[in-house]
Amino acid sequence: MSNWIWHRSLYWRIAIGFVVLLATMLVVQGIAFLWLTGRAAELLAGRSPAEYAQTLATDLGVSLAAQSDLDIDTYVNERYRTTYRAFAVAMRDGRTASSRRIPPPPGLARGASGRLMFESGSSPRPGPGPWGPLDRSRDVPGRGRGVGPFPGAGPVFAPIVVDGQTLGMVAVTSEPRPLMAVVRDFGPTLGLLAVGLLLVGTSLGALLIFRPTHRRLRSLQQAAQAIGEGKGGVRAVESGRDEVATLAATFNEMAARLEQRADALVAADASRRQLLADVSHELMTPLAAISGYIETLVMPDVKLDERTRTRYLTIVGEEAGRVEHIIRDLLDLAGVEGGGGAWAREPVAVASLFERIAQRHHPALRDKAIVLERTIASGADEVVGDTNRLEQALQNLAANALRHTPRGGRVSLTADRVADGVRLVVEDDGPGIPVEHVPYIFDRFYKADLSRTETEVPSGSGLGLSIARAIVLRHGGRIAAGSGHLGGARLEIVLPDRGCMAIL
Repeated sequence: MSNWIWHRSLYWRIAIGFVVLLATMLVVQGIAFLWLTGRAAELLAGRSPAEYAQTLATDLGVSLAAQSDLDIDTYVNERYRTTYRAFAVAMRDGRTASSRRIPPPPGLARGASGRLMFESGSSPRPGPGPWGPLDRSRDVPGRGRGVGPFPGAGPVFAPIVVDGQTLGMVAVTSEPRPLMAVVRDFGPTLGLLAVGLLLVGTSLGALLIFRPTHRRLRSLQQAAQAIGEGKGGVRAVESGRDEVATLAATFNEMAARLEQRADALVAADASRRQLLADVSHELMTPLAAISGYIETLVMPDVKLDERTRTRYLTIVGEEAGRVEHIIRDLLDLAGVEGGGGAWAREPVAVASLFERIAQRHHPALRDKAIVLERTIASGADEVVGDTNRLEQALQNLAANALRHTPRGGRVSLTADRVADGVRLVVEDDGPGIPVEHVPYIFDRFYKADLSRTETEVPSGSGLGLSIARAIVLRHGGRIAAGSGHLGGARLEIVLPDRGCMAIL
């Protein structure tokens, strides 16, 4: 479509909707994850093992100052039940605590006790033990390094201070948080949330994107079914500017063309039936006359003199010639309208066309004392087309004019320039064509002779003007009938210039 806009495309809407849905899911999942994990104190108070150990030691120091006989194991496991780091607590009075959610590695509690004794100076520096010697040269405040069970990055220690005295020690491992524990805690909640978001996003996408499209596709399907059932005037909905709207517009255009072709077929069938009826009617009269006269001639009990017999045979010959003329005109009209054969496309002198008309109809002009006038304006001395066919069209128009021109009348042949080509006009001063007959004058077998009772020449086959119209249309021109300046009929042909010429 010429007014297609990319962001209204169905494909782009689906792609953008998918991206928005995915981004929304990621954002909501991230917020939910932060909210869930935010319940753990380590995300609020500490983001590293040292900070977490210090937070835990400070919390225990405040709690022990308020309640000296506090059950530290129960306290820390209830308060820090969402922690994902292993820790151990050792008090000077022998109380200990360790994380239950993430069991500490072996020796972490004894390491916290050894660090407590070393920091408080209550015992000499520990010698070699189960963890190996404590190397002060590699020690960093808050972190124990070089301890046997914790090679490399060892645990992090934080003292529990109450009233200025170190009463205990907190040890926190530096190991990464176990992934499975996080998945075990947050996986079900995040999974349910993801499924819910997916269902909601899918429902919104189906409601906002696919439902309108489905409605228009359904309309298109119903229109196609209706056309298949032979119903006319059915069209699909063309709302929107996406691919479905383009498809609907194309379908409607196709449906319109099919209806036009169907109407053309109906009209052609009606024309064929009318043509058969007209041909039968036109042939019936001469055939009936031929049959009647022949029956009379062959009757043995009817005695005819030679003069009467000769007259009957002359009538039979004339009627047979009329039948032949009608058949020839029908074949000629069928060939012209059917587009068969190759026609020439060459310059044709208008003066030569007018001269041939004068020569061919010279006997009729002489017998009826009709004056033939010829006028060719400047710039209208030449047309383009098939010489023989153009002459045939003009001959038919001239024959029609001569047939209805009274004795001593005038027939005019003129050629002049018009905006879109050259105009050839044939006029007579006969009774003219009644207004009610003008729209039908070029139809097959149509005759307005009932209104021309003053004519002396019998009517033709009724196909001459139809043949002329077919020839003119084949040349890409137009033909019209009306009243002329001489008071009679005016038949004019307009042939296009070279650039507007139809392909013959």
